[in-house]
Amino acid sequence: MEFFRFKRDIPFMSWGKYTTTISLVTFIVSVFFLVTKGLNLGVDFTGGTVMEVSYTQPADLNRIRSTLIKLGMADASVQNFGTSRDVLIRLPAKADMSSAKLSETVIAALRADNEAAELRRVEFVGPQVGKELVENGALALLIVSLGVVAYLAIRFEWKFGVSGIIANLHDVVIILGFFSFFQWEFSLTVLAAILAILGYSVNESVVVFDRIRENFRKMRRASVSQVIDNAITRTMSRTIITHGSTQMVVVSMLLFGGESLHYFALALTIGILFGIYSSVLVASPLLMLLGVSRKDIVKPEKKPEPEAVP
Repeated sequence: MEFFRFKRDIPFMSWGKYTTTISLVTFIVSVFFLVTKGLNLGVDFTGGTVMEVSYTQPADLNRIRSTLIKLGMADASVQNFGTSRDVLIRLPAKADMSSAKLSETVIAALRADNEAAELRRVEFVGPQVGKELVENGALALLIVSLGVVAYLAIRFEWKFGVSGIIANLHDVVIILGFFSFFQWEFSLTVLAAILAILGYSVNESVVVFDRIRENFRKMRRASVSQVIDNAITRTMSRTIITHGSTQMVVVSMLLFGGESLHYFALALTIGILFGIYSSVLVASPLLMLLGVSRKDIVKPEKKPEPEAVP
């Protein structure tokens, strides 16, 4: 059932030059910020101390942050964990203080401010562990990217695989560019969101590519741009419903999920928006630039060989 019907094909490919130019500019700008400013890596990657503190009443996070700022720990992350009475504190490593001494100093200050503060657990993340997480995260992105190319190339054709992975990596780099420019904390949950966006974008690309392949078989007299425009237009209703529903859930997490889910939901929000854009206005124009044609999809039928005359 289509809730949104389009009587005429939308000329997406006529905008291809402009959208690919915009995408190229945003990609270059994102890479520039990644090189010059870098990512604000969280404790998961840089190493540090993670503390779980419990209170008998709902914790006042702003008051806890003020206490840590007085200790000279303004870069500490404070968020609810599980319930409103449980607090998770992430402290970056300090060169002049051991992790054990750091956790003792913090819990002493919190108890001085509120006697009900109770230390539940302390975990120390060493720099070596953080380095391994960075390497493993980069390896995970590489493996997923290669898997996407292989899947699209096998299911469709190599030109679809190349355009699909460029569009998906375009989404990833732009998300990283946002986190670099605003210096939002980049943690393991954000990395998980990026991997999820890769799979999400591939799903959208596959839907459009599948309709393009079908159109090449049906619309034998249409040009390549007409085939692609029709394919995207025919899938617009599905795109609006699917992405609209997903975005509502993600925005709900962003607004009401608390600090623990904030950057995870923020990365998903940016990724879903650019995932729609890249699947329609990046991957498809790239197909035309790569010279996709009907012969790549529809193989010529072999003429039956004439029977031998006895």
